[in-house]
Amino acid sequence: MNMLLIDDDEVFVGVLARALTRRGFEVTLAHSAQAALQAVDAGIERIVLDLNLGGDSGLKLLPLLRQKSPKSAVVVLTGYASIATAVEATKLGAVQYLAKPASVDEILQAFASVEPDPELALSARPMSLRRMSWEHLQRVLSEHNGNISATARALNMHRRTLQRMLAKKPVND
Repeated sequence: MNMLLIDDDEVFVGVLARALTRRGFEVTLAHSAQAALQAVDAGIERIVLDLNLGGDSGLKLLPLLRQKSPKSAVVVLTGYASIATAVEATKLGAVQYLAKPASVDEILQAFASVEPDPELALSARPMSLRRMSWEHLQRVLSEHNGNISATARALNMHRRTLQRMLAKKPVND
């Protein structure tokens, strides 16, 4: 089975590629959007796409990948998970959305479970206030197409304050 790994973190993607190769996958690596577009073809069956490619958005790359290889299943993998980006990724054609760090087994399971599951267990705890704030920032940022200045104006806050907040890792519950 052919798999394309698209991630700018060369160490992470190298470790993931070795683990997948040991499991019998034929793996191709791409560390940028341009390299990914050159590497993708109709023969690629599975694609793991990082959401943040060295400052470029994987969400912008996703429709191009789907166009060049419409039968490929795409799993979006990110260290900056939010509800807004998860929704957008699935609207654009991703079959699953995983937060880093994800194990090889979790990634393979994401490809295996592409059908909706109405029996999926609900979280017993509501989101924390800090996580809700992070999600709100991400949603407003998405509404303004990633424009920091427009997002800051919409939130009635200083642009640099917003940049500092976005530079932090997302809050885990």
